[in-house]
Amino acid sequence: MHGQRGLGMGATILRRRWSTVGIVTVALAAMLVGCAPTESVEIDVPAQVEGDFPTETQAQLDAALNEAMAATGSSGAIVGVWAPWSGSWVEGVGTQSPKSSQSVTADMEFRAARVTRAMTCDVLYELVEREVVALDDLVSDYVGGASGLEDVTLGELCDSSSGIGASAPSLWNEWVKTPNREWPPLELAAYGMGRERTTEPGDAFVDSDAGYFLLGVALESATATSLPDLIEQYVTEPLGLESTWLPGSAPATPSGDTGTPSLQGNNSLPGEDGQLLCADPVEITELSASIGFADSGAVSTITDLGRYAQALATGALLGEDQTRFDSPRAAYAGAPTWYTYDGGAFTAGGLIGQHGAMPGYITAAYADPDTGLTVAVVLNNSAAPAGLAANLAWELAAIASKAPAAAGETAPAAGLPWTAEQQGETIRGAAVCPLPEP
Repeated sequence: MHGQRGLGMGATILRRRWSTVGIVTVALAAMLVGCAPTESVEIDVPAQVEGDFPTETQAQLDAALNEAMAATGSSGAIVGVWAPWSGSWVEGVGTQSPKSSQSVTADMEFRAARVTRAMTCDVLYELVEREVVALDDLVSDYVGGASGLEDVTLGELCDSSSGIGASAPSLWNEWVKTPNREWPPLELAAYGMGRERTTEPGDAFVDSDAGYFLLGVALESATATSLPDLIEQYVTEPLGLESTWLPGSAPATPSGDTGTPSLQGNNSLPGEDGQLLCADPVEITELSASIGFADSGAVSTITDLGRYAQALATGALLGEDQTRFDSPRAAYAGAPTWYTYDGGAFTAGGLIGQHGAMPGYITAAYADPDTGLTVAVVLNNSAAPAGLAANLAWELAAIASKAPAAAGETAPAAGLPWTAEQQGETIRGAAVCPLPEP
């Protein structure tokens, strides 16, 4: 478990209500969770052809990645692109920092950021299937004593439709300055809960890391099991993700004490003139995963992340009830119809996945459940807008979607509702570091 769950700063204390009935209920839930078998899960996507992409396609992918690295001030990146009918590209690019000569390799571990949200929702849906919890259970049944949670359900926390605000805008600078501080998840949630609600529960998508902090606590309370253990049992073990897990709160590098190399995390800070010091970022490789917890605390490798994106997109971990993405909400006011959010993941033009930031990294992972087209990327500077990781993933997906078929294969006819050029233009327009002259 994650230690004390009290709120700091004089806020209302959130405490569990351990009535006799509650103790019996949790004990039964723990038995159900403990007896649940871990079974290997197959992912239903087209078989991947062996070999690289054609030379022209690869050149376009290289150019897109290099431009995104420059725009975000990232000295290093790891990328995985898989087009089952054409080829694949898995590579570490660049160096650990602008002043380092150590090359980035494809096997390095890194922080998966908000892909963790989808994993937390995986656990929720698994527990729903086992009748340990229900989507319409009130959060207050598991996390007591907090004003404002009486009308919020577990399902709404997963959908990020609770109306609860985000904590990160208030805490990001603190996380960057003190990455080793260990945070109780309910203290983190308090910052988002303290924001005035702009929508009623269930009405609309409102990006809320606070909601996932609460969901993680609720799942732990319902099962008397730590969230790292729940994710291992219900997500990483069934999918064979040997290099993916949710660490505990103790400060560590992404790979911890496994001996696997970690991608160095960096964050450029403003200089005296207000411009980011792109050539001299602060290193943030070691930190407490409690900063992200159920929202963005997981670590992974690029191949694991690609496999997870495919499992998420195809619903491989779900049982017979495949309703997780049946109530999509616009990703923002005025968003195109192809960009929605539901069940802890975005749907973008047929791709399903997640993207976001943790101090040191911006990460994205998306897959098409029909064609198997999959993209996973991580950039090692978190000073840029986290959405640029998604723009890069979508740009790479657009390039790969047009890759010619290998001998004996057939390229899919369906395309994406954007072009690589459009996503590249968005990245250039949001650049926080100087781009090289064309």
